[in-house]
Amino acid sequence: MSPSETPCLSIAIAGMSTSVANHFATWVVQSPDWNGYVHHDSSWPEPLSQTWQAWLELFSPHSIPNRLCSPPTNNLALIATSDSGRQLSYSTRLMQQLGINLWQWLFQGSIQASLHRSQGIAIGQDQPLRIRLDLRDADLIPIPWETMQPQAGQPAISLSQNLWFSRTTFDVNPLPQRLAAQGLNILLILGENQIDNNAVEQASCLLKLKLEEEAISLSKAFEQCSIDPHGNQIDPHVSCGIKTLIQPTVEDLIAELETDRYNVLFYAGHGVPAPDGGLLFLRPDTTVNGTELAQVLVRCGIVLAVFNTCWSAQPAVEAVSTASNSLFQAIPSSSLAKVLIHHGVPAVLGMRDSITDAEALSFIQAFARALGERLPVDQAVAVARQQLLALYKFNQPAWTLPILYMHPEFDGVLVQPLEQIKTEMPNTAVTGFGVIPRAWLRLMSSVGNTPVQAWPVDTGLVRVGRGEGNDVIVSEQWVSSKHAEIFCRHSSDGKTQPNYFLRDFSRYGTLVFNAQQWQRIHHQEIPLISGMQLKFGSSQGQMLEFIIEAQYQQ
Repeated sequence: MSPSETPCLSIAIAGMSTSVANHFATWVVQSPDWNGYVHHDSSWPEPLSQTWQAWLELFSPHSIPNRLCSPPTNNLALIATSDSGRQLSYSTRLMQQLGINLWQWLFQGSIQASLHRSQGIAIGQDQPLRIRLDLRDADLIPIPWETMQPQAGQPAISLSQNLWFSRTTFDVNPLPQRLAAQGLNILLILGENQIDNNAVEQASCLLKLKLEEEAISLSKAFEQCSIDPHGNQIDPHVSCGIKTLIQPTVEDLIAELETDRYNVLFYAGHGVPAPDGGLLFLRPDTTVNGTELAQVLVRCGIVLAVFNTCWSAQPAVEAVSTASNSLFQAIPSSSLAKVLIHHGVPAVLGMRDSITDAEALSFIQAFARALGERLPVDQAVAVARQQLLALYKFNQPAWTLPILYMHPEFDGVLVQPLEQIKTEMPNTAVTGFGVIPRAWLRLMSSVGNTPVQAWPVDTGLVRVGRGEGNDVIVSEQWVSSKHAEIFCRHSSDGKTQPNYFLRDFSRYGTLVFNAQQWQRIHHQEIPLISGMQLKFGSSQGQMLEFIIEAQYQQ
């Protein structure tokens, strides 16, 4: 099974306007289980607020507390032991406790049941389960959800080999059509190395960078992306091209991107949160914000954008005065990572907090090697995160700092997997179950309702979508890159005639004309009857008709 077919469970969390403070709605947006689209309401519990406050005080003292934090307290009780029964350090216990508390709050009730069913489906398919979290309340974004773990002794969700974790947002522009590349083409940007302390508040991040040395180190890390730690070539076909720009002007950056040679942008330098997607400091007198950068990255086909800069995955905050006191409130959709995803960049990797040069370089080296192994982006991040854990230990925040956002339509494939070479079957293909009934998918004219184009379903499988890798390409904005597939299924006893089915994977669903009315199918599988009419994505879209040749019909 390809990464694009990896089972995916997407969960959204949004604040609710109720009389109860900090009340949230949690629901499943995407699930491999047709009965898994469930909803659960709950309040943010005080014990979790206390743990989150203690975590900030220990691991991120320069962060600004929000409404989900409790006032500082010394009454937090943490009890945790290792498998050997030895009592763990306070930092380890705190890291573990926050992860367990977050898991128990998110995966409860029907949400927990949906997770278990999705995990069962993934295990049955011998696949990992993708979990994507859409945080629609800005105050939830700074929380390190990557630390979630079901219980002590089990891996955190972002470290698991069986769970590929990322954040997402469904408030996005559709992905443009593009194919996975055969190699990595990286534009490496080294930004401003020293900023006036009066320009930003987060002075702790203002360390002078030795740009030339950093450029050499990062280039070597990417150049080694197809070589394992023992010096062996992983795959001679994974090429890696790198060009470095040191403190470019905005015009130079745009001109280089517009050569359309790159699929990866890597920025190292200083950055700060701001309402328009953060600010990146290219030169002493030159900045670019996330909204401006997003337009160029999408237009020029960047698939993965990596930002080795402080707080690039954090939203900006503003002071809000109430009748009793003043507090700081996060500005929705203001983080650099989320703004880029919103505009249509497929994958963005940023930092939740400040990160040292040594930690960042260790992460990039492991991340580049994983991409060189043709791993999907979310799996590659998990592998690189494990490297940080091994070097800097569980009770240090380094492994929690990288934050991956992925577009809901992106399958994670940056470098084309070797196994995804399309194999054609002859038109008269005969399986062990017998001959496949000959069927067609026909595009119908809006005038006269006559067919104007037809696609045979000769091999028993047709993929429909906006992307170029599909058998039937529908170039309409509401059609997903991988929208649906039509396939033939045989009975287990080989006696019953094979039947065709439609399976929807899309964002907006598929309309099926059945029983004299249009019915929307979303993430479901239905049987197809000869003569059934279909519209992909929108009622305003093109109409297609599914036909089985007469000699095959009973």
